[in-house]
Amino acid sequence: MRNLAQRSSSAAKEIKELIGASVDRIAEGSSLAGEAGATMDQVLQAGTNVRDIMNEIAATSSHQSRGIEQLNQAIAQLDQVTQQNAVLVEEAITASQSLDEQGRKLSEAVAFFRLEEERPYR
Repeated sequence: MRNLAQRSSSAAKEIKELIGASVDRIAEGSSLAGEAGATMDQVLQAGTNVRDIMNEIAATSSHQSRGIEQLNQAIAQLDQVTQQNAVLVEEAITASQSLDEQGRKLSEAVAFFRLEEERPYR
């Protein structure tokens, strides 16, 4: 009987030690799960930050694209105005040459009526 009592006492101590070890492991596992949860929260926050930055980049790219499109339109308008000015310069040159020719013809026509000695009118 004594033997049985000693074995029961020994088994009870062993069970107590196993329960203590299990409690320690459960506490350690709970702590690790908490750390894993905190790490996951940080990963999610970092993902949110990356998404926000990507949205800002997309918005900025879109704004720049619209600005470049407006710049291209302005350059096209400047090109059109430059071409119109070139046409106007050509027309002005033609008109100037025509006026020069008409001036020469008028000088020749007036020269016909000039007297050899020009007298002032009184």
